[in-house]
Amino acid sequence: MGDGAVTRHPGLREQVKAIVFDLDGTLYQEERLGEEVNQSAVLYVADLKGVSAAQAQALLEATRAADGAAGTLSHAVMTLGGTLQELHRRFAADCHPERLLKPDRRVRELLQLLSTRFRLHLYTNNNRDLSARIMTQIDVNGLLDRVFTIEDYWIPKPDRRIVEDILSKISCRPQETLFVGDRYRIDLAVPESLGCHVFEMKSTEELLTLADLVH
Repeated sequence: MGDGAVTRHPGLREQVKAIVFDLDGTLYQEERLGEEVNQSAVLYVADLKGVSAAQAQALLEATRAADGAAGTLSHAVMTLGGTLQELHRRFAADCHPERLLKPDRRVRELLQLLSTRFRLHLYTNNNRDLSARIMTQIDVNGLLDRVFTIEDYWIPKPDRRIVEDILSKISCRPQETLFVGDRYRIDLAVPESLGCHVFEMKSTEELLTLADLVH
């Protein structure tokens, strides 16, 4: 069950002041939206390289595999000569959370519960437009104090400098902060290396166990 951070640190309730959530795959799970994101990137690379979509897909896969721990879609597109700005312009145009996402009442209730004890923030590799539309669709607007998107830095996860800056902006020390995400290497490894608490989850059911921090 995820990273088990909630049970592994018995003093977590008293230490933590803020929780920083990832968005995609964490506050919602919908593979079809991920497929739209991937297809948008494939078509961008195809345009860049003047190759077919199938060839662009193979290029992206090979580039991500070669990058190892940093093998995110964003890093792969940049390696292949694209820019984050154009990639995310395409994401905003090509992806349709309005068609694919529905709110999960349990997630909203969890955030409402956690907000009675902690300050809640979001840190996502997604862009501002698409993140806002996703948050509207899953009905979590108004529950997050600070939202950090790719557009705040134009540097994708994982990046130590960005996590340090986020901690500064939310006025929390690492040991006062819990990072929550579905991909350890991308979302959690850097925060943990800085001394933050982390919780890796793979399902909404695992996410909901964070209610134990309040109960």
